[in-house]
Amino acid sequence: MATFDLTGSRAVVFDTDGVVTDTARVHAAAWKHVFDAFLRGRSAPFDIRADYLAHVDGRPRLDGVRTFLASRGITLPEGGPDDGPGAPTVHGLGLAKDALFVEQIRRHGVAAFPSTVALLHELRRRGCRTGVVSASRHCRAVVSSAGLLHLFDVLVDGDDAARLGLPGKPDPALFLEAARRLELPPREVAIVEDALPGVEAGRRGGFGQVVAVDRSGAQAAAMLAAGAGAVVSDLAEADVTGRVPVGRR
Repeated sequence: MATFDLTGSRAVVFDTDGVVTDTARVHAAAWKHVFDAFLRGRSAPFDIRADYLAHVDGRPRLDGVRTFLASRGITLPEGGPDDGPGAPTVHGLGLAKDALFVEQIRRHGVAAFPSTVALLHELRRRGCRTGVVSASRHCRAVVSSAGLLHLFDVLVDGDDAARLGLPGKPDPALFLEAARRLELPPREVAIVEDALPGVEAGRRGGFGQVVAVDRSGAQAAAMLAAGAGAVVSDLAEADVTGRVPVGRR
């Protein structure tokens, strides 16, 4: 059970994929398709559970390519953004994954987790401000497609990271930028994450509370060790107490 106590927290900032929208599985499937094609004849297939969670989940796209390939002892040239999707470079594999993800979202749309939507409404009803972050450049499009953009006061995404030179998680820069836009110190902001790099980012950023969502049931112990104050399998298990006073919003 997790409790958001609004006598101490004035805002809650949510990760996007896997916390707000059911898009983490779309990311994982796209990565598997790309990596399996690349690995054929080189190494064992990409494990959509173990490899995704350990090396890719929560990281910027190119960092995910580098981290996963390093786990297999494979090094590729960096290449550049003009590489063809699927080219044997870090950028080429990243571009291939991005194209698959965008096509799946275009064809099938985006679903939000009902429990997260209910929590957002309850937080805002009690005067709590909300934010959403993602390393993905598609964050705004994903949140908009799910019909949830109006439920967030701030959004920080991969476009912001590139423009401002913000490093990816586990560095807390994305979350700190959200807190800055909310005009709040990190100690008055709670973070909700579903990936180990994001949990670590919340701890390293000095945020007042870090709640982890472990939908797979495989990471609870690791999330607590990384700095989560509570781990839930779904945000339906989260409670909200108190109310943000009008003068402190």
